[in-house]
Amino acid sequence: MTVETKNRINKKRFYVVIFGSARIEPGDPNWYLIYDLAKGLAEEGIDLVTGGGPGLMDAASVGHHAGDVSRKALSIGLQIKLPKEQRDSDHLDIKKEFSRFSTRLDNFIELANVVVVAPGGVGTLLELLYTWQLLQVNMIHDIPIILLGNMWQDLIRWIKKWPLKNHFLKQEDLDLLTVVDTYEEALEIIKKVYQSTF
Repeated sequence: MTVETKNRINKKRFYVVIFGSARIEPGDPNWYLIYDLAKGLAEEGIDLVTGGGPGLMDAASVGHHAGDVSRKALSIGLQIKLPKEQRDSDHLDIKKEFSRFSTRLDNFIELANVVVVAPGGVGTLLELLYTWQLLQVNMIHDIPIILLGNMWQDLIRWIKKWPLKNHFLKQEDLDLLTVVDTYEEALEIIKKVYQSTF
């Protein structure tokens, strides 16, 4: 499939957004975790949206391409212009570039039916917290946030110990996050949402 223009994004399709680190290389268990999830999504005919860069974004696009034998599922990259040139991830069907992180984040949310947050740093945490806040204040609805991988349990413990204990958020806010360890668990959640949507 050739790279299409930004105007070809069909907002009526079902999209899984994957956020994660640009710094994780092939050989890391987290790289293969995201590769396997994206491959499973493509096998189900489910479209993928990432930041279109290296690391886990590339793992997702490579895995998605490997699973998309019928070439019917799309891999979309919402890229950001950075001072240092960033390599595109492989096998993107659609690329759209942004100069502002805020506009790019809004485009992720506009497309998302499910959000998967893989291990990552400041950018990944920004994406998680922005999505979570929009759900908390009911600016978006019915978008599961799946925290995938073993780095999230400590964050959940911290949230329970400090913000939740001090009443800065409610248990129902915390319940908007689902933590899973394996790509199979994430895929099962996504498939249920997908089947209930179409």
